[in-house]
Amino acid sequence: MEQMNRREFIRTGVSGLVGLSIAGAGVMNAGCTLPADRTLVDRVKLGNSGLTVSRIAMGTGSVGGNKNSNQTRLGMDNFVKLAHHACEQGIRFYDMADSYGSMPFVGEAIKSLPREKLTLLSKIWTQENGSDGILPVEQELDRFRKEANTDYFDILLMHCLMDGSWAQTRTYYMDALAKAKQDGIVKAVGISSHHIDALNEAATNPWVDVIMVRINPFGSKMDGSPDEVNAILEKAKQNGKGIIAMKVFGEGTHVSDPEREQSIRYVVREANVHCMTLGLESESQMDDAITRVMRAVKS
Repeated sequence: MEQMNRREFIRTGVSGLVGLSIAGAGVMNAGCTLPADRTLVDRVKLGNSGLTVSRIAMGTGSVGGNKNSNQTRLGMDNFVKLAHHACEQGIRFYDMADSYGSMPFVGEAIKSLPREKLTLLSKIWTQENGSDGILPVEQELDRFRKEANTDYFDILLMHCLMDGSWAQTRTYYMDALAKAKQDGIVKAVGISSHHIDALNEAATNPWVDVIMVRINPFGSKMDGSPDEVNAILEKAKQNGKGIIAMKVFGEGTHVSDPEREQSIRYVVREANVHCMTLGLESESQMDDAITRVMRAVKS
């Protein structure tokens, strides 16, 4: 298959492969009926966070920023349809962020789903302590919960940390999120990493429950080389951190058929992660990714 660029991949989607069915007709999962010809995504423990999550999260931030993303640009009806399709395949994990503008979309999608069977993750943008214009975190989390139609978040991350000093420069947020965790507003806290120094700090910092990290076999859009990142993640795993892979396809730069297969197999079988978030934009892309993930798990 010739390599497709990201735009072609998004426009055409990919043909879903025949699912490796492990569930019969009529099985119920998070309020969604699972057809017999679909692959059921399995569930994994997320380190020592106390959470058990679906191995795949539905990412909502492809080309995200300024309160929108490729997923939100689908429009509300199409987004909800895709989110329900994810649920029907066993994906109970929704990955959001304030900067994506995706929380109201997920909030609409989960109105018909039992909240206690879902995992909701969101991310808050942070500034250095003392920066002007910082809103109270409690106020921000109240808005987040209203937008996402939930009383609590399972995971709340400080978004896109890019230096190793974040544990000193983000104490305002760390303290507020720790209190939110005590109050039951969030269950687990952590960071999404965009620099190897930030990742190194997260691997050992006792405040961190969950790390979201860029990893793929090509080293594309990553904090370091695959070997460098994987070595840090091994340490993080040993310290009980829950680890979520992102940028599995190198932010859409590796989407040919063999590259998708190589990426999925690497993340499932070689990377020191527990699960992954995938920013898929059509049902055919989702079905294809699920089939590849479950095939790698079972092989």
